[in-house]
Amino acid sequence: MSHEFVTAHIDHFRAQLFDLLRIPSVSTSPQHTADVRRAAEWLAADLRRIGMTRVEIMPTEGHPIIYAEWLGAGTHAKTVLIYGHYDVQPAAKADGWHTEPFEPIEKDGAIYARGSSDDKGQVFAHIKAAEALLANGGQSPVNLKFLIEGEEEVGSTHLGDFITANREMLRADVCVISDSGMPTADQPAIVYGLRGIVGMQVDVYGPAQDLHSGTYGGAVHNPAQALAEIIAKLHNPDGSVAVPGFYDDVLPLSETERAELRQSALDEAIWLAQVGAPQPWGEAQYAIHERTGARPTLEINGMAGGFIETGMKGVLPARAFAKISCRLVADQQPDRILQHVRDHILNLAPPTVRVEVTPLSSGSGPAFVDIQTPAMQASIEAYAQGWGKRPVFMREGGSIPVVTDFQQELGLPVILMGFGLNNDGAHGPNEHFVTEMFRKGIHTALYFYEAVGKGRN
Repeated sequence: MSHEFVTAHIDHFRAQLFDLLRIPSVSTSPQHTADVRRAAEWLAADLRRIGMTRVEIMPTEGHPIIYAEWLGAGTHAKTVLIYGHYDVQPAAKADGWHTEPFEPIEKDGAIYARGSSDDKGQVFAHIKAAEALLANGGQSPVNLKFLIEGEEEVGSTHLGDFITANREMLRADVCVISDSGMPTADQPAIVYGLRGIVGMQVDVYGPAQDLHSGTYGGAVHNPAQALAEIIAKLHNPDGSVAVPGFYDDVLPLSETERAELRQSALDEAIWLAQVGAPQPWGEAQYAIHERTGARPTLEINGMAGGFIETGMKGVLPARAFAKISCRLVADQQPDRILQHVRDHILNLAPPTVRVEVTPLSSGSGPAFVDIQTPAMQASIEAYAQGWGKRPVFMREGGSIPVVTDFQQELGLPVILMGFGLNNDGAHGPNEHFVTEMFRKGIHTALYFYEAVGKGRN
């Protein structure tokens, strides 16, 4: 009856999702603190309404965490922990959106709004699956626990401590996370590897204050130029990272794994059309999907210094800075990579300027999921029923820091059951979530709970 309930209520579910998407729960902006809280309260109210027997909005030093549970399946039944996040990235129409980012609209078979795919739409699919199980006095085959945070987009700053402090409350048999994508709408994919991340800021200081470029240019090393010279030496001509020790701990790709990953790889022409770049770049000995999922990176996320407004100002700036992030793969550790990069940058620094390298966060390690677990087999079965096609396995270039927390602190098998597409536009303009994938996601979540409830995990 649960699947019939979804079919009968899918239009209402979609309307509810629109209401949630209208809340600008931007965790990075202090001016949206009240909106983040409002989104948490909205979700908590819906979780209570659908029949979760315990629902709490739990404070942290930052944005709150929602915890909800239904344990009516009994102590001998399996327990599924569902993780998601309700915070979103900043968005404004001026960024290149065709419509207002917090006024959801459905067109061409997709829901356009910030957070539609990352991650409100995907976690909401699980909430609606839970509603279908519990509707009209129904019974779920598994116990259900939800952990939905409001700080994923700022690095899940307080989540690790929360998990450590609440191990018993969060105890489960398997954790499922829907915060990833697949290559095409008709080919489901299971992500078994995620890259970790560590970030830093490089500040280059020169003269005590901005100087007249005519009077002092040529005699004072321009900090913006010095920064550019340092940045230019962080990569080799082949696109690999030039930092000594950067690749020491990288887990190599086996030929078997490379063959499995090829099944989910996009054609190069399609990939180029999606990204809009003239041609690919990077380590030529690795395919594009390997570069973006199985190889570590060092990226310059932003650079600034001096006069950047419209027009001309002949200034020699006193300071320039860059923000750098490194995506890490299996067996790399954030603290080691931070130290390697910091040491290399300081070694490159000329004596004509002063250089500082400051961590922007503690970083998060990469996640690697065992694809042979019974829980993974349950997810394969669920996708085969929900999509009508066996999923392929893939690595994802992004980071979900909580995966390693669940693995290390709770000892849980983690299933990355994404319902989105890789080109949904997460973090960019015109983010969207294919409406049919929202529907299939709800059914697939139900099939997963059913498979786990039969003891297949």
